[in-house]
Amino acid sequence: MARRHKRLRPMAEINVVPYIDVMLVLLVIFMVTAPLLTEGVRVDLPQAPAEALSPDQREPLVLSVDAAGRLFLNQGGDPARPLDDRALMVRLAAILRLRPGTPVLVRGDARVDYGRVVHALVLAQAAGAPRVGLVTERPGRPSPPPYPSGK
Repeated sequence: MARRHKRLRPMAEINVVPYIDVMLVLLVIFMVTAPLLTEGVRVDLPQAPAEALSPDQREPLVLSVDAAGRLFLNQGGDPARPLDDRALMVRLAAILRLRPGTPVLVRGDARVDYGRVVHALVLAQAAGAPRVGLVTERPGRPSPPPYPSGK
């Protein structure tokens, strides 16, 4: 008896299971790496309406940026004297080592370039500030001096 061999037809379907596995692996990789790709300055922005600091909090360090883009710090030395970037970072780092957890607030003049305010935020964060916030004022209230007197 002669056996008849059936000819096997080529498979017309593509096995997609390996492709799905590769896709899921890539999805996990992108989900893990996507948050690492974003760069920025961490800023705790107040919810509207903004509330004043509670009295039990530490006195914050206030980093002011005037209309000319000069930087002032409300504590250490002469608060009315502008600081360059390096001196500001050294002074901020020293104060934050002595008083860890002290909040840093940035006051930017409305006429100053936005990039200069962001630069001040980056300097504060690089000096070791755990939390950096922005100071705003309520409409209709007089503005306090750009470099509040400190200790």
